Amino acid sequence: MKRILCLITFGLCLGFSPLFAQKKTKKGTVNPPITQNDRQFWLTKMDQMVRPVMYYLAQDSLRIMMPKVTSKRIDNREHRIQVQYVEVLGRVLSGIAPWLQGEGGPAEEVALRNQYRAWALKGISNALDSTAKDYMTFNIGGQQIVDASYLAYAFLRAPWLFEHLSKTDQDRLAKALRTTRQFKPVFSNWLLFSALTETFFCRFGYEWDPMRVDYALQQLEQWYVGDGMYNDGTTFAYDYYNSYVIHPYLAAITQVIGQKTGSYNGMIAKIKKRNERYAVIQERLINTDGTYPATGRSIVYRGAAFHHLADMAWRKALPATLKPAQVRCALTAVIRKTLESPSTYEKGWLTIGLYGSQPDLADFYNNQGSLYIASNIFLPLGLPENDPFWKDAPEKWSAQKIWSSEDFPHDHSESWK
Repeated sequence: MKRILCLITFGLCLGFSPLFAQKKTKKGTVNPPITQNDRQFWLTKMDQMVRPVMYYLAQDSLRIMMPKVTSKRIDNREHRIQVQYVEVLGRVLSGIAPWLQGEGGPAEEVALRNQYRAWALKGISNALDSTAKDYMTFNIGGQQIVDASYLAYAFLRAPWLFEHLSKTDQDRLAKALRTTRQFKPVFSNWLLFSALTETFFCRFGYEWDPMRVDYALQQLEQWYVGDGMYNDGTTFAYDYYNSYVIHPYLAAITQVIGQKTGSYNGMIAKIKKRNERYAVIQERLINTDGTYPATGRSIVYRGAAFHHLADMAWRKALPATLKPAQVRCALTAVIRKTLESPSTYEKGWLTIGLYGSQPDLADFYNNQGSLYIASNIFLPLGLPENDPFWKDAPEKWSAQKIWSSEDFPHDHSESWK
């Protein structure tokens, strides 16, 4: 295992080649790709996406190496660059946390996980150490309510990470997260960011503010509009924020808070049903080739459009109508499609776009760090390889069945007010 770790690390230093990449012959020609199962393919793509972030942060050189790319319509470029480091840390860790929490598997995967665990612990320590070059402050502006919550989310998904931080780093982390209380969240899905950070405090035994949690839960209940979907604030938008934030955050918050009090039992039961309905809708949005409607804000988040479906699969909370293998195949198609363009990466870093480099798709708040929320499609890697999600034979997903002329059950809306 030590030899494998050394080889992986050496390969990283040479140029961030994916773990299961093609190999070149001595003459420079490329051999056919190594045969991969779906899990290996996912690991390859996850590894390729997040390596630069985790490696350079562990080396205390993320600020030096990370590009300072922003949207062409950015509102405040200097500010957006300042906050991109906490942003990328939280978004990457929130996506790979379930895999970091896992155990076992093939030797090659175990070695890779051990390497990432080491990078994560060292990188988090650098981010919290005021003497480090990659030290990150959490009091720059309101955007960091968002960024801090994704970092908190990572520890909820991977308690192993928190438990293996030094006591000094645990205290520094709690202090850093606490500083974001000074900012007022936007009256939108942002209420959930504040609530999830408080959920972190609740989960790990710190003093927490029940009011911030209750306010978010009660307000989202008012914003439910039916058929598994919520308004994002006072109006409805046809975008993917029900998946980027709302459903996964509600599930995580209520899972922890529901263990502390029975006050939300009725709400939690409704949230569960809404989660299931929206998972059905999400799966049906995936076309036969892995494409999906490119509509609404933040479309450059790529596969994070299916954060909710991936989260439901990882939590083993899929409705009975969605077979795990069916969801695996659908998400595999999304991963393949959103990452297959030759211009998806530039010098190892994600470019702004949905299919390759498409800078005009960006919103005013997008920077280099924003894009790494895409890692949240990889949540099911937290399931062991013998879970039905991975081991069951491939299944067609809904679009494939319908558009190949198979008979298929009708769909209908649900409310659960």
